[in-house]
Amino acid sequence: MLDSERVQGGAEEAPGFLLRTWESVRSAWRDLSGTESPLAGRTELGTRELADLEKRIEACLERRGGEVSARQRAAGLGQIYLTLARAGRRQFLSVLSTRFGPSRQAVDEAVAAYQAAEDDAARHGAQERLRRALTAPRVELLTQFNALPQGVKFLVDMRAEVLEFLPDAPELAPLERDLKGLLRSWFDIGFLEMQAINWQSPAALLEKLIEYEAVHEIRGWHDLHNRLADDRRLYAFFHPNMPMEPLIFVEVALVKGLAANVQVLLDEKAPTADPRQQDTAIFYSISNTQKGLRGISLGNFLIKRVVDDLRHELPNLRTFSTLSPIPGFRRWLDRAIAEGAPRILTADDRKKLRQATGGTVAKGHLPKLIADPSWVGDKALAEALKEPLTRLCARYLVEEKRGDKPLDPVARFHLSNGAQVERINWMGDLSPKGVEQSAGMMVNYLYKLPDIEKNHERFAEEGHIAVGGQVKSLL
Repeated sequence: MLDSERVQGGAEEAPGFLLRTWESVRSAWRDLSGTESPLAGRTELGTRELADLEKRIEACLERRGGEVSARQRAAGLGQIYLTLARAGRRQFLSVLSTRFGPSRQAVDEAVAAYQAAEDDAARHGAQERLRRALTAPRVELLTQFNALPQGVKFLVDMRAEVLEFLPDAPELAPLERDLKGLLRSWFDIGFLEMQAINWQSPAALLEKLIEYEAVHEIRGWHDLHNRLADDRRLYAFFHPNMPMEPLIFVEVALVKGLAANVQVLLDEKAPTADPRQQDTAIFYSISNTQKGLRGISLGNFLIKRVVDDLRHELPNLRTFSTLSPIPGFRRWLDRAIAEGAPRILTADDRKKLRQATGGTVAKGHLPKLIADPSWVGDKALAEALKEPLTRLCARYLVEEKRGDKPLDPVARFHLSNGAQVERINWMGDLSPKGVEQSAGMMVNYLYKLPDIEKNHERFAEEGHIAVGGQVKSLL
């Protein structure tokens, strides 16, 4: 996912389109507020500046002078945040999180009133009083930001920054919870629109796809044009208040049979196929674009909508599958070997590796053998590694768990949507990233339409993983 770090006051770097977006927001909010804040551009805020910031927040919450004045004050406050350097933005967020939470006295009084309530009418009134007391005043300010031009995007990126600061700034946790709660309600699936994106879509939107692609890098406009050809599809979710900002997008290839190699799939020189003659839709890349929406589920709804759309457009499609990366495999394998995990290499594995390398090979040598990516070009070594690494990959995907769910994040996502682990593809991704993360392997998660609901329910309730025949044989 693209890092949405922003340029503020020239202090940090950001992708060009994000810089243009935030310069536009700053300009619009400056025009709306009618003034340039004296706090703008500060690297850090001193005691006097922090006191001034608190007064400005309090003024926004008081809503003096009517709606127009309230919008001007909120725009001025937002402009301060946008123009502060990174350290100053962290201070801004800390003030919002620590100084504008619920009043303990008001909560205690509301709890006492609820406990003292003697009938239903009194209890209902006390419940409402308690609800208001538990709602932090900062939530009112966040909703004021939301009402400003591009305010939703502003809050999404504010949460992204809060999440980035959070490991070293635990005091921001209350603000993060409030932001997540608001964004979850505003980004409910009922409010989102799915769009098919093609080569005729606005250039500014296509540029963002290039920047946001998180799985298989788009290597410029020719590559993107290939991914939008007649035998390809690209779908994205949009929010009505962020019409030019894809929230998540999926890239689809229309092919015959399960795809096994992503480089073949993305070959720009390959001829364009007739989509009406293909029988399989391969979801080969799913990219979440907004860090501020982390933990707010969108992808499962997108895939189901895309399947419905494709079935309606192309009734000839019978199979819906992914060609997915296995991002945690190498990391798990190195750790498992370091911790002395059993069943890493069989006697036959060691024999074949000894023949390929000319020396004795124990399981502890395996990470060293694949640490240098040039092993993929050594035919004898690659052939000796194929069986043990494919078997270990099946074990990683199906048996290695965090709680009762798969350790691999991509597996968790697709299995929770009702897919099954269908096939592991040796040498499926020979890019440097693919070799480093998964020893060049990829996996097909099959969306078998009659079984999706059953697989989803069994996974959610029991942690059951649906597995195809090839992977079963490896286990």
